[in-house]
Amino acid sequence: MNTYVPKKQSLLALSVLSAMSMTSLSAFAQEADTAAKAKKQQEDVESIVVTGRNVSYANSAASEEMKKQQTPMTSVLALVDNLPGVLVTEGDPFGSDEWSTSISIRGFQLNLESQQIGMTVDGISNGNSNYGGGTKASRYIDTENLRGVEVSQGTADISSRSNEALGGTMDFTTILPALDEKLTVSTTLAEHNARKFYVRYDTGEIAQDTFAWMSLSSQQNDDYMDGSITNKRDHAEGKIISTIGEVDLTAYVSYDDAEEYTYQRIYGLAQYAQNSEWDGLTEDWSGVPYQDQVFREGWVTERENFFTYLKADFAVGSVDFSTNVYYHENEGAGKWIPYYIADVTDDGVGNPNSELDSSTTAFGGASQGLIYFTNRAGETLSPIDGCASSIGFPYGGGGAEIDPGCYEQGAIPVSSNRHTHYDKKRIGINGDFTWHTSISDMDNVLRGGFWYEDYQRDEYRDWHKTIDAATSARYDNTPYWVQYDREFPVETLMYYIEDELDAGFAKFRLGAKQFNVDVSKDDQFVPENDLDVSSDSDVLISAGFVAPLPLNGLEVFGGYAENFAAVKDAVLERDDADVSTVEPETADNIDFGLRYSTPGFNASLTYYNIKFENRITFISNEDVNGIDFLESAAGGFLNDGGIESDGIEASIDYKINDNFGVYVSYTKNESTYTDDDQDIRGKTVIGSPEDMAVISFDYAKNDFYAGFSTKYVGERFLDQANTQEVDSYVVSDLYVGKTAYDIGGSIESVELSFTVNNVFDEEYLGSIAPNAGWIGAPRIASFNIRFVM
Repeated sequence: MNTYVPKKQSLLALSVLSAMSMTSLSAFAQEADTAAKAKKQQEDVESIVVTGRNVSYANSAASEEMKKQQTPMTSVLALVDNLPGVLVTEGDPFGSDEWSTSISIRGFQLNLESQQIGMTVDGISNGNSNYGGGTKASRYIDTENLRGVEVSQGTADISSRSNEALGGTMDFTTILPALDEKLTVSTTLAEHNARKFYVRYDTGEIAQDTFAWMSLSSQQNDDYMDGSITNKRDHAEGKIISTIGEVDLTAYVSYDDAEEYTYQRIYGLAQYAQNSEWDGLTEDWSGVPYQDQVFREGWVTERENFFTYLKADFAVGSVDFSTNVYYHENEGAGKWIPYYIADVTDDGVGNPNSELDSSTTAFGGASQGLIYFTNRAGETLSPIDGCASSIGFPYGGGGAEIDPGCYEQGAIPVSSNRHTHYDKKRIGINGDFTWHTSISDMDNVLRGGFWYEDYQRDEYRDWHKTIDAATSARYDNTPYWVQYDREFPVETLMYYIEDELDAGFAKFRLGAKQFNVDVSKDDQFVPENDLDVSSDSDVLISAGFVAPLPLNGLEVFGGYAENFAAVKDAVLERDDADVSTVEPETADNIDFGLRYSTPGFNASLTYYNIKFENRITFISNEDVNGIDFLESAAGGFLNDGGIESDGIEASIDYKINDNFGVYVSYTKNESTYTDDDQDIRGKTVIGSPEDMAVISFDYAKNDFYAGFSTKYVGERFLDQANTQEVDSYVVSDLYVGKTAYDIGGSIESVELSFTVNNVFDEEYLGSIAPNAGWIGAPRIASFNIRFVM
């Protein structure tokens, strides 16, 4: 099978882009004022806590213990799974399959169907999280370069750079450079031929108040079903901080090249009960095209991401400023193997099919029929009259036209390789200010800023003839059909202002923000299919308070926010869909809670209520009968009612003594549809559990550490009508490690760690999609050794 090789960024382009970009949010401003400040920040890296910041909305952050529960190969997304209200499920044990990845927070979903949770990297927009053309944080950041993750559920920070943040925002931050020169080398080995090699070089102070690091890593793992394919990822990252005069500068660059093979979903509980350890993809090539459409090697996604920014932070009097420009490019392809040749050219009766000629390509148009078998001359054959097909797999089988046994001897099977190519370029600028002043002797903070982004996503789909469908999946390099070629220009402008007044007995904030989003489609073949949709928001109000209570360390908080998700460019993809009535999604979020924080003990309790309207739903073209490779069936996007969520989120982080700690979280969530359809109204949202609970025990003494964590996920539903209920499940993780110091020579330390995820090998359905779900990852043991020199 041919391998897609995206074009590489040149060193010159990387240098120019790094020099031109400037970025930041005020929350991360002033990272490198002086060497002393850099030292303080480096110490802060080691003190990540779960406790939320004292702001007027619910928030929590991944702890150092949560990082230890996962392997260095694991996706950064998995680190927040134990936080209250958050459910992260991935079909692959190491997160190397975005197709089967989903995140749920308070009934909001991030999966194949929906993108309702914002995601940022060092405070910068990730550029959407959808599977086709989007990029999740796991493609920007190597897990071993992750500083922390903060999850702002519900109302979130008003300055958040995302137009998907209906259910809050997840901000993933990268580590700071070390003060001293050092080299870190890490190797991870795990089951299923999994291995990762990682190296990071910290330069120390390379110029006055200037520090940097750079890293390289390469990892791979086989699929856990039958071990027939290998996922691969090569990653490079770097960061530099410097203070020049009164300006703090941070530059960052990330490059990621991934080849990931996807798992297939399970269509209903009956299929899961039939075999809970198999996703329906096959290991071997059978030579029967209908069956080879589920050949595992044919389900592949290739993505290459390049991302860079440079941020500048400075102060003028009592006003702090932060500004940036960033650049991101994402390109790659998604591949499948349709079990036929699309007949796109009228060659006349009795003539060979030109689609079988590797020297010709048809551009645009539609399929006039399907070719399953031909004779040696390339003419279409028909099955024997009255023949009954004996093929019952996959998707329930098909008729005589797909069964080689229903053709005369000498019939030649034919099939296609369908490739969907993506190329997305984003450039953006952010600006923020924070003005510290006073009103009647009360401290007052005025914040404001903007976010502008211009991006274009190009997408085209071509079909290649399988050279010999009887023997292998290898295909002609020249496509016989380019089905479509489209460009999607999108412009986003967000601006906000917020004032916070400290009245002594409480802090009060009031803010407003607005989005102006223009989404277009430029059809390169049929200009009549061009579309242009304005997706502007109303003025979105945000308000809240934080007040200390008489008990030392206890505070009460409350927040309200009107959230917004713009119409995505994916909504404009289908030519047969009417998007004139599709409106942006909106959500009104209310948080109210208590926080208690003293040395060694932190706790929080939050009640929330969310009313989500104008939910954009995709009417899927894929069902139990198989995949509509041509997208010929009716389908598209529409606003389909809404969701109302109520619930509580609670967490306790208790340090019992100097060595032993316990963390507990509990979520009670009720998310129901508010659609007009009485068969759906009041039903529980697909994939949203009503109950989740986590308990984690962590131990550390001297150079030894260990921990055990268990998460309970309650029942969920596969369908909107709630007729298929997925069983609850419990997954546990175990980790043990030891660090040795001063072992001689140039080695500063050696750390050994052993991790087992899903210790008891629990069988369960993980990610949920409408009427389907993915099998959860099995038990995986891994070992890591890390040298610091």
